[in-house]
Amino acid sequence: MSFEFQLTTRVVVGENTVERLGEMAQALGASHVLLVTDPGLVAAGHVTRAETSLKKANIAFTLFDAIEENPTTRHVAHGTLFAREIGSIDLIIGLGGGSAMDCAKGINFLLTNGGQMEDYWGTGKASKPMLPSIGVPTTAGTGSEAQSYALISQEKTHIKMACGDKKALFKTVILDPTLLASVPREVATATGLDALSHALESYVSTAKTPFSQMLSREAWRLLSGAFATSLQNPADLRAQTDMMLGAHYAGAAIENAMLGAAHACANPLTARFGITHGLAVAVMLPAVMRFNLPEVGEAYQQLLDCTKPFEGAVRREDDALAAQFTALRALAGAPPSLERMGIPANVLSELATDAAKQWTGRFNPRSLTEVDFLELYREAF
Repeated sequence: MSFEFQLTTRVVVGENTVERLGEMAQALGASHVLLVTDPGLVAAGHVTRAETSLKKANIAFTLFDAIEENPTTRHVAHGTLFAREIGSIDLIIGLGGGSAMDCAKGINFLLTNGGQMEDYWGTGKASKPMLPSIGVPTTAGTGSEAQSYALISQEKTHIKMACGDKKALFKTVILDPTLLASVPREVATATGLDALSHALESYVSTAKTPFSQMLSREAWRLLSGAFATSLQNPADLRAQTDMMLGAHYAGAAIENAMLGAAHACANPLTARFGITHGLAVAVMLPAVMRFNLPEVGEAYQQLLDCTKPFEGAVRREDDALAAQFTALRALAGAPPSLERMGIPANVLSELATDAAKQWTGRFNPRSLTEVDFLELYREAF
């Protein structure tokens, strides 16, 4: 066995650590920051906390808040043009969920290397240095702050592009559980289920390593133990810290191991019907786990053994881990089927065709054909 990993990001964890943002930007040599976020976080007051910290450190900043869910090439192009007109940006901060952080990375690609996002679809295509950056997640979900990839959809086709380069990694990450207090229940549900799915899929990916599995396992332990409490009592900062740290570990596991078929199935649901990503993954994952069981049953048992008990948990002889995830999904009140999501049965074949083309499916522990994808959609229906 041979593998490698490289740790380059400073991670600062704790209550109110967002108030140290100016100090951390200063440590990276910043004089003028581009702060990338969305209008909801401006309204929630989180941006004001960030700006106050930057002011205390005497760092100039310019706000770009024209970010929407599932950012497209249009958002990145708009942000890049905005930054170029300023002309003096030397550090980028992504403050928000995965959308804001992915868009911040996308702007960094284009601002420093030129071209358009399609030019960076894939891995390692940025030939020039990129600006230092800071990631400040305000949801416990995507783990984007731990990854070198920006997930950006094409404006017209809605095809999601994974644009990655190690130079795009955030130099510093702030995990502040107080930033989760304003997250609406439905958002916390979707992002939390997404993080759980990251831990489960990365643990059995064909690209896994002992290092990535260590991250996945700890992510699952933290997330499965804190998910219910974080939803029922958002003011519980211990649970929220576990959610943020678990999501970060799961994101780091993805960086080192990739994902699987549940994400391949989810992307067409989002592209065609606008289903929230975390809910799309959650509705498909139990079927995918049962499909994978013959190949990775022992690995699933390892995760099951470190699962903290929670109300509504179910154990079975064969698909116990899938049952645990299903119980967490039910506890959160997420839709249990494609039918309940309003997906018509007559599009399942088209979805299967799209899913078979998704790059994440290549790392699934059990290989799939288009027919297999169709059966997964039918089971989830």
